[in-house]
Amino acid sequence: MKASLTRFAYVLVFLVAVGYAFFAFPQGMHAWQEKQRQIQAMEKRNDSLAKQVERQKEYINRLQNNVAAQELEIRKRLKLLHPEEKLYIMGDPETPAQPPAGK
Repeated sequence: MKASLTRFAYVLVFLVAVGYAFFAFPQGMHAWQEKQRQIQAMEKRNDSLAKQVERQKEYINRLQNNVAAQELEIRKRLKLLHPEEKLYIMGDPETPAQPPAGK
């Protein structure tokens, strides 16, 4: 009986000491909460990056399997045309910025 009471007292003192150290020191509860917030932010960022990677994989797969999509992307990015085609650009040309009126 005395041994089990002593063991219980030691466990209780140990738990109180650990609890005090966890809450009292500056690296305690606030640091733990900050780490949890950082973990959640990184998990959210990882999810968005995983979705972006998945979209890019689907895009690459679509380009690999679809010749028309490849040709459209080549035309759009590299502005290439077939030899018999002509490209007409319609619209107002860009005007240079006017210098500010001052003394």
